[in-house]
Amino acid sequence: MKEFLINFLTGVPPLELFLIFIAKMVEVAIATLRTILINKGYRRQGTLLSFAEILIWVLVASRVIVGLAEAPMKGVVYSIGFSLGIYIGSLLESKIAMGRVLIQTIIAKENEVLVNSLREKGYAVTTMKAQGMYSEKIVLMIFANRKGKEEITSEILRLDETAMIITNDVSTLQGGTISGRRKLLK
Repeated sequence: MKEFLINFLTGVPPLELFLIFIAKMVEVAIATLRTILINKGYRRQGTLLSFAEILIWVLVASRVIVGLAEAPMKGVVYSIGFSLGIYIGSLLESKIAMGRVLIQTIIAKENEVLVNSLREKGYAVTTMKAQGMYSEKIVLMIFANRKGKEEITSEILRLDETAMIITNDVSTLQGGTISGRRKLLK
């Protein structure tokens, strides 16, 4: 048993295990990012990523499969790289923050300061009258890039800490008014 354990842990050079781990992590991070981008409508970027993803997969998988029976540690390292790759890929996507959002905000009726502040910052804001449970409200609709949504929500909360904010991803947007410096590109 002791000999099996020693062979299990030392049967493969550490550099090879490290390369398998890094390559698998990068490959799965790319795959995660690709999946998210394609779901958001970024087909060209997703297609380009798929080429790198599959190229890495073929090279790494063939390296792991050949000799897996003699060195099962390759499979363990491969699996750890897979798990960490999903996490890294989702972090990358949130940092890149591609795509658009619709920020809907429900505020008290008498809050033109907030609406004017957002418009002065270059955001196209649509307002609608609404009826809350106990009072009249205003619903704001703001289309923006995901990358800047925190700036908008911070401004809303700075000027109205009781505001209800709902943020949704948007896959299609046509027409309307979007200021030139805040254009939504895909």
